[in-house]
Amino acid sequence: MMQRQLTGKVAFITGAARGQGRAHAVKLASEGADIIAVDLCDQIASVPYPMATADDLAATVKLVEDLGARIVATQGDIRDQASLSAALDTGVSRFGRLDIVVANAGIAPMQAGADGWRDVIDVNLTGTHNTVEAAIPTMVEQGDGGSIVLISSVAGLAGIGTPNAGSIGYTAAKHGVVGLMRVYANLLAQHSIRVNSIHPNGVDTPMINNEFIRNWLTEMAADTPVDMGNALPVDVAQPEDIAEAVAWLVSDAARYVTGITVPVDAGYLNKR
Repeated sequence: MMQRQLTGKVAFITGAARGQGRAHAVKLASEGADIIAVDLCDQIASVPYPMATADDLAATVKLVEDLGARIVATQGDIRDQASLSAALDTGVSRFGRLDIVVANAGIAPMQAGADGWRDVIDVNLTGTHNTVEAAIPTMVEQGDGGSIVLISSVAGLAGIGTPNAGSIGYTAAKHGVVGLMRVYANLLAQHSIRVNSIHPNGVDTPMINNEFIRNWLTEMAADTPVDMGNALPVDVAQPEDIAEAVAWLVSDAARYVTGITVPVDAGYLNKR
């Protein structure tokens, strides 16, 4: 039987209760990794669609365990460094190590005002910074290298958005994630820790597939003279498509890949 490519590895995944985060957890578990999962499992007032719940996180746990992998799942807030570090420490205490980080948690308060700006910067940018900072001490101390993947967006590489403060903040935050990636790729290279970012187009998750975001996309398409469609004949990607890219980046097949932006966008950016 062929050994799975992540056997013996431990992956820390934020926003793991549903959507892309769940897909990352399931994919990496299927490749042999044990999972440390964290999710807020609560609502943020500026976010107009229902956010993940504790039941969603429990469903992720079951899917991972059904694959024969181990998982520690904790409710935690990536905006709060202490909360996030505590969630990570719980998993590291059980599994004894940390090899992979997938900073996936994010929100899309696209039609919100000033509160949306603050919240999306706090979650999508500061929360990503907090995630990497929480992981660095363990990964460096181990001395075995590792891989960190930051989930950005096509909005991290193009000036996409509407005049709403939440929408502008989303694009600003996702651009900021690229800056984080590039700095950390240089800072951590001496420790053989690789850092890259992934840039999906629309992905069929509860964060995107809801009435509020559909209305926002319609508004943006009406106000944008550029063709907003993908080059390939698909409207949206599936979470599993992004998880496949993550699995490659964190594997030894990408052992010399660091400091790059990886669009998984059906050719969306190539048209702009």
